[in-house]
Amino acid sequence: MIELTAAEIARVLAGDLTGDGAVVATGEVRTDSRLVTHGDIFFALPGEVTDGHRFAAAAVDAGAALVVAERPVEVDAPVIVVRDGVLALSDLAREVVARVRALGRLEVLAVTGSNGKTTTKNMLRAILSEHGPTVAPEGSFNNEVGAPVSMLRVNADSRYLVVEMGADAVGDIAKLVSVVMPDVAIVTRVGLAHVGKFGGIETTARAKGELVRDLPPSAVAILNRDDHRVAAMAAQTRARVRWFGQSGRHDDWVADRIGVTIEGTRFDLRHGDDRRGVLLPILGEHHVMNALAALAAADAVGIPLERAVTALERMPGAERWRMELLDGPDGAVIINDAYNASPDSMAAALRTLAEVARGAGRRSIAVLGEMAELGDLADEEHDRIGRQVVRLNIERLVVVGRGARHIHLAAVQEGSWDGESVLIDEIDDAYDVVRDLLEPGDVVLVKSSKSAGLRHLGDRLAGVAG
Repeated sequence: MIELTAAEIARVLAGDLTGDGAVVATGEVRTDSRLVTHGDIFFALPGEVTDGHRFAAAAVDAGAALVVAERPVEVDAPVIVVRDGVLALSDLAREVVARVRALGRLEVLAVTGSNGKTTTKNMLRAILSEHGPTVAPEGSFNNEVGAPVSMLRVNADSRYLVVEMGADAVGDIAKLVSVVMPDVAIVTRVGLAHVGKFGGIETTARAKGELVRDLPPSAVAILNRDDHRVAAMAAQTRARVRWFGQSGRHDDWVADRIGVTIEGTRFDLRHGDDRRGVLLPILGEHHVMNALAALAAADAVGIPLERAVTALERMPGAERWRMELLDGPDGAVIINDAYNASPDSMAAALRTLAEVARGAGRRSIAVLGEMAELGDLADEEHDRIGRQVVRLNIERLVVVGRGARHIHLAAVQEGSWDGESVLIDEIDDAYDVVRDLLEPGDVVLVKSSKSAGLRHLGDRLAGVAG
């Protein structure tokens, strides 16, 4: 973050300052006292589990230069008391990004979507970081707290800022857009992820559309032509629109001849008169769409196609628990993809499992848990996944947890199975079952929402510490 005095920050936040206003914050903004180092600003935010005010003194002891809080706290450092700590966080991010932007170098790229936004963000970071200092969130820092904290990492040297924008309700993304108006905005897709929170997929589409709705004509909106809900956003923005998909026009970013093996995901890229093969080091045909979006965004900020593709091809593999490829016992392969799960991402992961195993001549096993936050669609969507497992000819299915039972019920009712699917209530029992099932060389997909906890099961199967 750029250096600011306590007095300057108090003015930006319209807060009440006690202590030395000349103190300078030279570090980063933290909301977790355990991460505080010398010169940081500690935001004491109330939370669902605990209250950050309880840890203000610990943060100062760890080196925090000042504390922003919603009520007075007794610490040996300046304290700025604000009405709403989360709003104050956004206000500070707005000010810091504006100051860096005023230097004339910073370009802001934002991404949202029901699926694919974190991978697209990682791809953008891989491309952009080779062309200038790039700030992008680690993990999924995409909510009203995580996104501003990531934005606040920019400084006078920053060339690119990548912002991932998530939402729990209509209006959440609009608030983030108001903090940092993107120069380039990507919408990957609208799906059923978190549909239980939104109340319906059309409401989800409205929430995701907030990313492009208020963009100025100077901005670029990069939209998925294959998703009709995303495509409809073109009529809702003043920005210049660029398209990506598996079908499209001459100037679209288009992929065909997609194939997935243990080595990665191959596709042919077409854009204008350019055509070239691409090999992504991550598994899953669904990541091809993310790559197209990232390449279109890179082009929008002037990065040559050849250099962008090269950066993608040498980027690190999948992020932790996201189509993460692990070595299992006796030559087995574990695909640990249990950080998030929606009907769309579950279906894509199962297709990848089937293709990878079939291409390598190996047996496939799916270990599946609950897809959370589907509301009234939960039974129907779990049922659909169970039937897909059978239709993809995946050899064995282990369903973990009562919340995912409709996957098992649908699979055994599909008509062609007899004992290939089992339902296990507890993760420890599931580990024993899968270990007994495993044969040398098997390919195992472990997939669920984070709340189901199967990511730890995937690690355990591969002998990886949690």
